[in-house]
Amino acid sequence: MNNKVLLTAAVTGAGETTKKNTHVPVTPKEIAESAIESAKAGATVAHVHARDPKTGGVSHDTEHYREIVDRIRDSETDVIINITAGGGGDFIPSLNTPAAGGDGTDIQTPEQRHEPVGELLPEMCTLDCGSVNFGNMIYLSPTDWLRDQATLIKESGVKPELECFDTGHIRFAKQLIDEGLIEGDPMVQFCLGIPWGAEADAETIMYMKNRLPDNAHWSAFGIGRMQMPVLAQTAMLGGNVRVGLEDNLYLSKGVFARNDQLVDKAIHTLDGNGFEVMTPQEAREQYGLRNLNGGK
Repeated sequence: MNNKVLLTAAVTGAGETTKKNTHVPVTPKEIAESAIESAKAGATVAHVHARDPKTGGVSHDTEHYREIVDRIRDSETDVIINITAGGGGDFIPSLNTPAAGGDGTDIQTPEQRHEPVGELLPEMCTLDCGSVNFGNMIYLSPTDWLRDQATLIKESGVKPELECFDTGHIRFAKQLIDEGLIEGDPMVQFCLGIPWGAEADAETIMYMKNRLPDNAHWSAFGIGRMQMPVLAQTAMLGGNVRVGLEDNLYLSKGVFARNDQLVDKAIHTLDGNGFEVMTPQEAREQYGLRNLNGGK
């Protein structure tokens, strides 16, 4: 078993978490600085969403992403940048307007979701492999839209991380691979514990892992209090790992975390179980990542 794992820091996400933990970064400057601090703490990858600097809510503005990415690159901190390609997929059911959705519905086309990735050419991006009940919201990623998005990502040369929130998403990830829409050895991530997707437990991890193609690399993360237990279990089963304020706000019970603290805790947990964290360069070589923008 390989004792080296890739460690991602998911530094902010798009959820309504900024009022719960003041360490959740909001502005492009704060998000970039948190990514840099996470990298200096030992993270291999920084996974970033953009937020509206005024409201703290989700932002799809490519210029916000550009500032985040430029600040990370200008810092000359070695970290792999992974931009979300989830974009606007939020459908809020409404009895008054069932076809159009209610207040808060936010849907983008595949082309719109891809725009920050295509413009900024990070080494990695996520690709959510299906729709899912996300609390009382429906996250929409229809299959033909995903095919379109996968094609755009492939043409850009960016490496997609195929995010699977439920077991059926594994089936569709394999379909994208079989159709030739994913280049090289695929990277798949299990997103666990989100209501109402796949459970955050060892049985679910094993079920999903056992259904991957032989050449697939995989990772998993759990949300909330399951962040560190899933991290330890995943590493033991041969997967890569992820922590960060996108998924969990606490360092310990009642103690709010910073991203770099969660990275540090993850590294200590991994070290205690005999694992080392890959450097960004080791990960580039292992997973065939392309530095498309020359580091700038």
